[in-house]
Amino acid sequence: MRFVIQRVTHASVTVDGEVLGKIDKGIMVLCGVAQTDTHEIADKMVKKMCGLRIFEDAEGKTNLSLADVGGQALLVSQFTLYADVKRGNRPGFSYAGKPDMASPMYEYILEETKKYVPDVQRGRFGADMKIELLNDGPFTIILDSDEIM
Repeated sequence: MRFVIQRVTHASVTVDGEVLGKIDKGIMVLCGVAQTDTHEIADKMVKKMCGLRIFEDAEGKTNLSLADVGGQALLVSQFTLYADVKRGNRPGFSYAGKPDMASPMYEYILEETKKYVPDVQRGRFGADMKIELLNDGPFTIILDSDEIM
């Protein structure tokens, strides 16, 4: 499982001209699911993501978590995080979770995140989504389950 986490001042996701999710201060997360991912992996990834101390305290140090600042989360499914570009210039996606497995896992990640963050917004699995955000910092962190497990 891979998460690309961006601290934002605002973000939104739109499908066919309709805004599906919109947040102010918080995190915008691209979520990639691999074929081998499990609920146990998702639990650990979500806990780590929500506990990251990436927001500034009164002294300007990154000591506060999303919950500490009352932030919001926008989670967007992104299978291309598992692009394989080792050979040639056309990415392969054989490591990415197939839709019948990855879609329920994305839903599970959303529900788990709601245990830590009251306001969780979302994209639409498999849709052509347009994402707008203002990265705050910029501050971007990549979580990979292969590296934190």
